[in-house]
Amino acid sequence: MTVTLADVAARARVSPATVSRVLNGNYPVAVSTRERVLRAVDELDYVLNGPASSLAAATSDLVGILVNDIADPFFGIMAGAAQTEIGGQEGTGRAGGEKLAVVCNTGGSPERELTYLTLLQRQRAAAVVLTGGALEDPGHTAAMTAKLARLADAGTRIVLCGRPPLPGSDAVAAALAFDNRGGGRRLTEHLITLGHRRIGYVAGPVERTTTRHRLEGHRTAMAAAGLCGDAAERERLTVHGPYDRRSGYDATLELLRRKPDLTAIVAANDTVALGACAALRDQGLRIPQDISVAGFDDLPFSVDAVPALTTVRLPLFAAGARAGRLAMGKEAPPPGGIATIAAELMARDSTAPPREG
Repeated sequence: MTVTLADVAARARVSPATVSRVLNGNYPVAVSTRERVLRAVDELDYVLNGPASSLAAATSDLVGILVNDIADPFFGIMAGAAQTEIGGQEGTGRAGGEKLAVVCNTGGSPERELTYLTLLQRQRAAAVVLTGGALEDPGHTAAMTAKLARLADAGTRIVLCGRPPLPGSDAVAAALAFDNRGGGRRLTEHLITLGHRRIGYVAGPVERTTTRHRLEGHRTAMAAAGLCGDAAERERLTVHGPYDRRSGYDATLELLRRKPDLTAIVAANDTVALGACAALRDQGLRIPQDISVAGFDDLPFSVDAVPALTTVRLPLFAAGARAGRLAMGKEAPPPGGIATIAAELMARDSTAPPREG
């Protein structure tokens, strides 16, 4: 049921005229009253309506791109590529057909993610692109499903880039999902083929889909080679943490403490892998002579690391650009609305056969 201005007024215990003044900002209103009205707007998920609203008049030129961390090249590359496609849209909009692509940095916070979507909903965004893995929490998943449904009902085109589709949701126009499981499996198979049997894994945050899928790929390869061990052993060889360099450094020291005879370490992404390499060097270990290291994503610095980093290449720029085209209707959605983007093994100098003994 559509929420009306009168509903907001009733919730905030003010007149509809006061709600209008708060939302339009054209008349002084007491701070406490304003806060009460805005709280009611949030609770009821109210969206401004009508041609007299300056927000409603401007929305067709706005596109939101949500990222976890704009400083992380994984997100920055996708967002930049999407923004290029979005900004180049031709049409009859007020600014010559161009769209204003706004990058929203959530910092990995599920609350910020929902807040940005609410703000974009109020602005009647033409499209929303959500990048990166999703949080695996039933409450957040339900809230996201409901929020995206409201956006889609209002005419916003929703595209996922590097994120699996929401179960049971038909609000998403297109989902571009990376083959994280396949990439994780091929990376570990590469190490096993080289002769490694004692392999540690530095994983990302436990609650993220990307983390789970890459770890599942790794463990599938280990199990196929008869190396997975029991549950306790699998946990002993896995350390979770953020997707940053410090996490890779600290987790590698912990893995070496738990199992000093490791011959290889797989990192959840390339930034984590750099931290792992730094920790190994500080321990007097050589890469790959003493221990091999592998990452994931093939970020631009990976090939220039010393030694060059073995990793899994995800076509981040191409995926972001495609997401931008899908968001603008420049490209038809994939069959069924979902496309799986292949991950390619990039074998470089940071991995080699294990040392003898």
